[in-house]
Amino acid sequence: MRTSPVWSPKQYGTYAQERGRPFADLIGRVRADEVRTVVDLGCGPGNLTATLRDLWPEAAIRGIDSSPPMIEAAQRYADDKLTFEIGDLREWTAEPGSLDVIVTNAVLQWIPGQLDLLPGLVRALKPGGWLAIQIPGNGNAPSHSILRDLAATEPYAQYARNASLRAEVPAPDTYVDALSAEGCVVDAWETTYYHLLRGDNAVLEWVKGTGARPVLQSLPDDLRQQFEDEYGARLAEVYRQRDYGTLLPFRRIFAVAHKEA
Repeated sequence: MRTSPVWSPKQYGTYAQERGRPFADLIGRVRADEVRTVVDLGCGPGNLTATLRDLWPEAAIRGIDSSPPMIEAAQRYADDKLTFEIGDLREWTAEPGSLDVIVTNAVLQWIPGQLDLLPGLVRALKPGGWLAIQIPGNGNAPSHSILRDLAATEPYAQYARNASLRAEVPAPDTYVDALSAEGCVVDAWETTYYHLLRGDNAVLEWVKGTGARPVLQSLPDDLRQQFEDEYGARLAEVYRQRDYGTLLPFRRIFAVAHKEA
């Protein structure tokens, strides 16, 4: 039985353009000048982290992720100013006042009590530094409610009960309160993207790379395909494939905090 998912850069890369759009929207609100030090916490396969080189070409950029396969995939983008390393966000620390920008994109939703981490992230910023956060806010969407319901039934429940499912995520105003208390000026918002996905049972292919992966990997081989088939059939009933593709509404929550100089 496996309770810790092994993330797949290949599967995660499915619909990479759609997954990358929130990252670009997040970074677009960071108004940092003369950036010299950047950390991307939860960098995944590194393709989005690499885009930061164009924005801040003089900066030393570090990508950190707890998944060895993701870091291995990210190494293709590494150079003298862009490096990648394995690390756990829950244990990560930096010298106070040492960083210009911290980015954490689509990772805090996996961490219960994520708000407890925010003071340490702000402390790591230089005066005038920036913290950029984006998390999925679609935990009540059919893609996830169907997943939870099915995983709670036998024969799956005995294996999936220890799978890492997303923690309850804060609302935008909660981020404003928490980060303002740390001496930041906060810009928070939410957006629902309507992704048009190509391919058969496209929503299943999407969630196999992210939200459903812990459950799928918790199951033994003889049940995993059975679960995937049943889950996929239920998804296809809700997210209907049409001639032009399958529409996936996806809510995301953003917060950009500017530490007072």
